[in-house]
Formats: sequence, structure tokens, C-alpha cells
Amino acid sequence: MTESKLREQICTFARSLFERGLTPGSSGNISARLPEGGWLMTPTDASMGFLDPARISKLDANAAWISGDKPTKEIPLHTALYDTRHGAGAIVHLHSTHSVAVSMLPEIDPRAVLPPLTPYYLMRVGQTALVPYHRPGDPQVASAIRGLAGKYSAVLLANHGPVVAGKSLEAAVYAMEELEETAKLYLLLRGLNPRALSSAQIQDLAGTFGLDLHRDHDDPDDHHHQPHHH
Repeated sequence: MTESKLREQICTFARSLFERGLTPGSSGNISARLPEGGWLMTPTDASMGFLDPARISKLDANAAWISGDKPTKEIPLHTALYDTRHGAGAIVHLHSTHSVAVSMLPEIDPRAVLPPLTPYYLMRVGQTALVPYHRPGDPQVASAIRGLAGKYSAVLLANHGPVVAGKSLEAAVYAMEELEETAKLYLLLRGLNPRALSSAQIQDLAGTFGLDLHRDHDDPDDHHHQPHHH
């Protein structure tokens, strides 16, 4: 995809996310890897609903600002995920209501924030890790993401919002939407003891669609919450 087309795509998706109330005010940011190296990023303090393709920030391969408006202050967050998720072509970070709400709940597992409620959550997102609270722009957020060693394409920043990497911008946006939808379902069903997908159903999905649903620990009481790795 050409740079100009990618600029247009960033603005189109950003506006779509903004208009559906998935990131308010001037919150949220998007980045996309350029074919020749470097990135395009949404500017700092810019509303996702009103981006100008010509003013999108351009960074070189060392994440140094080359042109456009000043980039988002969340650059370390993006570069940490690109450095550890080598197949990532784009990253979306939002302040979406239901995902932020889930990040504050006391019972969530930091290695699998949401249970396997739907096939598409597993197919598009896999699992989501929780990163403890840091102030926005804090370099320690990048360290925490590097500490996850690329095992997760989706990360929830506590009291802040989700960050999702995808092979393409479209894939990252769709995964983000699926994460937010699953967070909404979780909140609707919380306390109602819903039926999540069974281990057999998860294994069937993993085998059919080639999903890499890793498992960091083997707690026998937790098999309903975390997909097995095969």
C-alpha cells in the first residue's frame, strides 16, 4: 500500500472509531508501519474524528519525527509493541469505555483479562494481557510491554485503555473492535455465571484456524478461563 493510501486509511478508520464513541475527545492514537521502514502516527492532541491525511506524523526507522504534526506522546508504547510483535504492521490504542472498565475490576487475570466468550474474540484477539497503571507517556509502559516478550497482540493498560497490534491496520482495528465488544459482553454477563467456550471448543477453533493460544501456567481451576496451547 502506498503512503498516501495508508494516510487516507488511518483517517478513515480513526473517524469511524471516533464517530461510534470508541475513543472520546482527543484520546487514542494509531500507527502504521511504512513499507520502506519508519511509521505514520496520529499527531498528539488530535481528535481521531478530524484527522488530516497530510498532517499525519511521519517517523523514520529510529522513531525520529521527520514530518507532519508532532506525533503522539505514546511513541514508546507503539515502538515497544512493534519491537516484540515482529509481524505487526499497525497498532491502535483507544480509551474505549468497556475495555477501560474491565481493566479496573479486581478479579481479572493479568495473563488473560477476558474469558473465551466468543469464537471471534479468540480468532481476532487471542488473549489480552493487563499492564499495571502508569501515567500516559511513562517510559515504564514500554518496559512492561517488552516484558510480555511479544506473546500478546492485545494489551490492556490499567485505568487507561487497550492497545492492539495487527498485521495490517484493518486487522488491528477489527481486533480492537472485537476486544471492546467482548469487554462489553463480559460486563453484561458479570455475576451471571455465563457459559464460556469449553476446552474442546477452543481446541477445535485453534486447530481449524491455526490459532496460537498460549498458556503461561497450569492452574487446574483456571482451565475454563485460559485457552490451552497446542
